[in-house]
Amino acid sequence: MAALKALVMVLVLHLLSGGVTTSKTNNHNTAFTTSSVKYQYLNVQKTITAIKTRPSKATSYHEMSKNTDATTDVNSKLRLKLVHRDVISVGNYSDHRKRLDDRMKRDLNRVRSLTRRLSHGGGVSYEVNDFGSEVISGMEQGSGEYFVRIGVGSPPRDQYMVIDSGSDIVWVQCQPCNQCYKQSDPVFDPSDSASFAGVSCSSTVCDRLENAGCHSGRCRYEVSYGDGSYTKGILALETITLGRTMVHNVAIGCGHKNRGMFVGAAGLLGLGGGSMSFTGQLGGQTGGAFGYCLVSRGSNSYGSLVFGRDAMPVGAVWVPLVRNPHAPSFYYVALTGLGVGGVRVPVSEDVFRLNEFGQGGVVMDTGTAVTRLPFAAYAALRDSFIAGTAGLPRTTEGVSIFDTCYDLFNYNMVRVPTVSFYFSSGPVLTLPARNFLIPVDEMGTFCFAFAPTSSKLSIIGNIQQEGIQISVDGANGFVGFGPNTC
Repeated sequence: MAALKALVMVLVLHLLSGGVTTSKTNNHNTAFTTSSVKYQYLNVQKTITAIKTRPSKATSYHEMSKNTDATTDVNSKLRLKLVHRDVISVGNYSDHRKRLDDRMKRDLNRVRSLTRRLSHGGGVSYEVNDFGSEVISGMEQGSGEYFVRIGVGSPPRDQYMVIDSGSDIVWVQCQPCNQCYKQSDPVFDPSDSASFAGVSCSSTVCDRLENAGCHSGRCRYEVSYGDGSYTKGILALETITLGRTMVHNVAIGCGHKNRGMFVGAAGLLGLGGGSMSFTGQLGGQTGGAFGYCLVSRGSNSYGSLVFGRDAMPVGAVWVPLVRNPHAPSFYYVALTGLGVGGVRVPVSEDVFRLNEFGQGGVVMDTGTAVTRLPFAAYAALRDSFIAGTAGLPRTTEGVSIFDTCYDLFNYNMVRVPTVSFYFSSGPVLTLPARNFLIPVDEMGTFCFAFAPTSSKLSIIGNIQQEGIQISVDGANGFVGFGPNTC
């Protein structure tokens, strides 16, 4: 314990002095390093073996969720298990290449939708029904999105919900369902809940929904998505149960007509920055703070989703959030540069800057898989990485959206240059090798997991976020990385 306290103190001292160091906690390296770290090692064969392993049966997660899926402590910190989509979708588990191709197709749709909504700048009204198309990539078989299990109603009915850092609404499918997609659990029936209460059109809660509809005195909502998918229904107040903790009077959408690619989960748990998201509605109960750790792809272990100010870890490295008044749901960060092998690549900070019209900037998004960068930034990063991997055999062609791939079948371990994000005020986030060089098939083909975009918007996707403890202090305007991993 004394050694751990000393370690934390060293990290804090380095932060105060403007530097960042590496440390080790519970045998996991923290994400932040000095720029002098030039190389990392990737265990190729272990990674290939992991993607060939079928996930545990979903029933085991159902059983565990009954008693151990959420915990609370004396400081009112609430922790939920966060699971990868593959843990739930074992019924039609396909080979890795097929799952990757499907995931990338949905990822392209997701990025197009985000780009369309976040690139118009001033004069565009960003309403609650504009944010949520990431659900599309979250629900399809093998998509790689992340789910929690919560109780809805009184008594609580357990439901899988996809987490969404860019959405300001909570919704579930509801009976009677005129049109419902397939989900893992029975569709929620509000007539069986003693706490379900519809919201009237004159309610202040209904007023918080822009363009809310009204039918027979009931407040109606409609959330539409980029591919034509949608959920429609009434707005209601309901009790949400997280482990042994009940949260009363949460405004949720009760969807009676739902269409699209929402296979698997019952709905969506919005974690965006607006007042109608789950975190926004918790408000003072959690101090506007939550954290998450996305477990690595192909793992049978669990990540975590934690609410409460006491969830903010000691030793995290904090970078400021950048507010975009045109898109308040999203979490923008002040990225200033990129690095390969401990050296900054030649990219101007202006490439990542959010302008006064709400254009550009860098969004952290749990719904996008692969990090997107404006072409100039991507090309500089890719070319520097290629130069640092000159000794590794390149494939003659790219795979899916990736243009830089390697044939590593005959390798057990490879040394690759580090890839880093540079933030304003000094912090440097150095990614684990598995977060930027990923397997795309079971034959040893690995690709550089970044992609270019023709827009000004950059998106830090969930592949790059995996395994890193991320904390969001929305009330004070900061996001923290580390000190632990998952």
